[in-house]
Amino acid sequence: MTDSPTSRSTSERVTGNTRDAVERFNEAFNRHEIDAIMRCMTADCVFENTRPAPDGTRLVGQAAVRTFWEEFFARSPQARFETEHLFAAGDRCVVQWIYHWVRDGKAGHVRGVDLFRVREGQVAEKLSYVKG
Repeated sequence: MTDSPTSRSTSERVTGNTRDAVERFNEAFNRHEIDAIMRCMTADCVFENTRPAPDGTRLVGQAAVRTFWEEFFARSPQARFETEHLFAAGDRCVVQWIYHWVRDGKAGHVRGVDLFRVREGQVAEKLSYVKG
């Protein structure tokens, strides 16, 4: 069984839209623009943070996720994610990243992965995992 040209082009379009949505989200994050981040997310978005270990915190909906980002950027005004690899397939995307910060004048970093699900051009789900 082979894919028809139409199904391949539809699949490629969905994958491209997913990649674009995640890249918009990541760019808004690195600018620390909370309004732009939230425009990238669905009304019923889900975000699973990496803390506290071992399971992190699950936040659901725009209000809860917005509050998290506001507090996060207040604590980490120099926060920056560097994408190492990005792979999209359909409505899913995996981003391998390095998170950089400065605390008490000392630079630090940690590596991790985000699993995204995109719906209608917006991030519906962002599940984050870190090494160590």
